[in-house]
Amino acid sequence: MLQFTDTQLLGWLAAWFYPLCRIAALVGTAPILGDTNIPQRVKIALAILVTIVVAPELGAPPHVAILSFDGLMLIARQIVIGAGIGLGMRFAFFAVQYAGDLAGLQMGFGFAQMFDPQNNQESAVVGNFLTYLASLVFLSLNGHLMMIAAISESFTSLPLVADQAFAIDWHALVLHAGVIFSLGLYLALPVVAAILLSNVVLGVMMRAAPQMNLFAIGFPITLLVGLLCLALALPTMLPMMQRALIESMAPLLH
Repeated sequence: MLQFTDTQLLGWLAAWFYPLCRIAALVGTAPILGDTNIPQRVKIALAILVTIVVAPELGAPPHVAILSFDGLMLIARQIVIGAGIGLGMRFAFFAVQYAGDLAGLQMGFGFAQMFDPQNNQESAVVGNFLTYLASLVFLSLNGHLMMIAAISESFTSLPLVADQAFAIDWHALVLHAGVIFSLGLYLALPVVAAILLSNVVLGVMMRAAPQMNLFAIGFPITLLVGLLCLALALPTMLPMMQRALIESMAPLLH
């Protein structure tokens, strides 16, 4: 009859539980996988599946009881590391969303963003469109596979050690967050510049013909110019999205 001690059972559990904490934190914060539309059961199942693949290659786990203070600190470190990697990957999507919101506001979709009568919630039309486009680019680059490879390699650079510090480079993470504003502005700049030029033309027309109803013709013209510029700028946006997504996959760890 096989007999197991509590120490052996806790050791076997630790070999799977500590990696699961890091991987689950990544799945919960990563782009696409961490989306609120994906059921929690799917996220948990995916985290467990990746853990089953990765954990046997990690070697012996640290001899730390899960319910001890050191064990809880080790769990917290794994959550911070996984969430930091997932957050770094999300920065490119935040930049695309920001660019779409900025362009949509200039195009006249501000009212639709404040209220969507169909869904009874706020809806950033252009921002959602560019985010879906960035998601397709992410999947075309095999970003989901690169993400799994990144979390697997993180166990080499940041192994499961009981006395390990919170090794995320927070300074690099904050600097990396600047891409949200710079890239977002670059993506939205063609549309914003064209709409600004069209507003200047409409202002000159109003001065030349004051009897013209600006609200009757201004909104359709602004919307049409914005949509045309967005369609013309998409071929140049895609390479920028691709480069930003690749750069966001760079490890933010020592």
